[in-house]
Formats: sequence, C-alpha cells, structure tokens
Amino acid sequence: MKKMILLTGAGGRLGSYLREPLSNICSTLISTDIKEDIGKLNENEKYFSADLSNFDQICALTKGVSLICHFGALVDEVPFNDMLGANFIGSYNIWEAARLNNCKRVVYASSIHAVGMYKRIKTLRPKTAHRADGFYGLSKCFTENLARMYYDKCGIEAVCLRIATCSPVTTQRSLTSWLSYDDLVQLVMRAIDTAHTGYSVIYGVSDNDRSNLSNIDSGHIGFKPKDNAEIYANKIFAGDLSEELEDEGNKLHGGAFASTDLGVSAMDKMKIVYSHKGDVPDER
Repeated sequence: MKKMILLTGAGGRLGSYLREPLSNICSTLISTDIKEDIGKLNENEKYFSADLSNFDQICALTKGVSLICHFGALVDEVPFNDMLGANFIGSYNIWEAARLNNCKRVVYASSIHAVGMYKRIKTLRPKTAHRADGFYGLSKCFTENLARMYYDKCGIEAVCLRIATCSPVTTQRSLTSWLSYDDLVQLVMRAIDTAHTGYSVIYGVSDNDRSNLSNIDSGHIGFKPKDNAEIYANKIFAGDLSEELEDEGNKLHGGAFASTDLGVSAMDKMKIVYSHKGDVPDER
C-alpha cells in the first residue's frame, strides 16, 4: 500500500471516478482542485483547494507524497493565455515539486489531442510523434516532453495516459475512442502498481472493435481493457449523424478539436456528458 497519493483535478469528472479507488490503495489520499469544496470525502481522504499555477501551494501539497496522479487541467480549447497557468505552468509546478520533494512517479492525464491531427485511417501507437490539434493538445505535448525530461534528468518515472473519449458513448467517433470509467480506473491502477515504468505513453481506450489506437509499445503496463463500445453501435447509428459526419474534423483523430479554430471551444460538438460519479446511472 502506498503511503500518500496526491490527486489533482479531484473535483473534475474523471477525478470523481478515481477518488475512491485511489483512497483504497494508500494510507492517505490528498485530493486537490481549484474548487472550494468537492463534497463528502472518503475515510482516509483529505481535501485542499489549490491553484495549479501557484508553485508554493503545489509544492506544499507534495511533501511526503509517494505518487502523484495529475488530472488537473483546463479541459477545452481556449485562447493560449487562458490555458497557460493551469496546463503549462501547472505541469511544470507538479514535476518540479515532485523533484524537490523526492516523489518518484507521476501518472498524467494526457490526451488523444496530443496527436489529434493524424487521419483516423492511421492506427496510432504510443511512439507516434506529436501532432497537436490545438492549444489544448499542445499543452499535452508540452507536458509529455516535460515528463520525459524529468525522467531523463531526475529519474522521476512518468506514465502519460493519452485518454481518448472517457465519457458515455454519444457519437460515431466515440465508438472507436471510448474509454469506460471502469477501464479508466484499471488503467490508472496499472500505471501505479507496475514495478518499473520508466517514461511510458499509453492510450486510454477500451477494447473497442472499431479502435485504431494500439498499445503494442506499452504492454509492460499490463492494461487489459474489458469494455467494448460496440454495445452502443445500434443506438448511435439509429440517430441523426449528419452534423457529425459533415464536420471535417471527424476524419482526424482529434474530432471537432481538429476542425475548430485555435482557441475556440469544441466541447459542444464533442457531445461530452459532464456528469460526475453518482450523478447519473453508470453508462452501461
């Protein structure tokens, strides 16, 4: 069992699914978010409101922490200056605080948008080079490179999870890119309990029949997804797909993020369901 784990973005949607399982594998879960409150805490969970762009706050939270799950970020395509603090400076603050406080591994919520400008006919692998589809994707490229540097220079292991679509299946694109919440939890757990990860990149995607994301380079993480988006295919194809199919971005891995202008939100087109754990019944 880990002594202390720090979870950033604990008040976010994905963070809400990670808090309980993380609290079960450590003596103390330190949860943090910019929100003032995230509701009822688990028995061994402590919550601190903090700003990722404030180094002093982040450095204080990492003292005594053995592992960091860095899920905190501004999750959307917005103007660069609006993203700079949380997504760029915030990542630097996490890794530099980890170095100063002798934390030896960071599990990072990267994104498919780091490689979003590749055509969907191309199968992507962890070693596929960056092709960001916007400022948001660029922040993920930056942090992946930051993680690589801190591993090479300082020995801080990192597992960068290129999460595809971790929300209920609502589009044709998500039939290929879906990551179920159960598979998300398994992925994070494998990133934590793998004895040696070095610097690793792995796609966060379920075992979808239509998937074109391959984790052939990252078998050492031991991630074996169990869910398959195909169970939603009939429902999706019975709906009106005209708007989605007319969007040129859906020929690319990044979807609407790839076709939307720089700094302009694409989230409405992605049809993401924003419910936190407990808000609605499980998507299955």
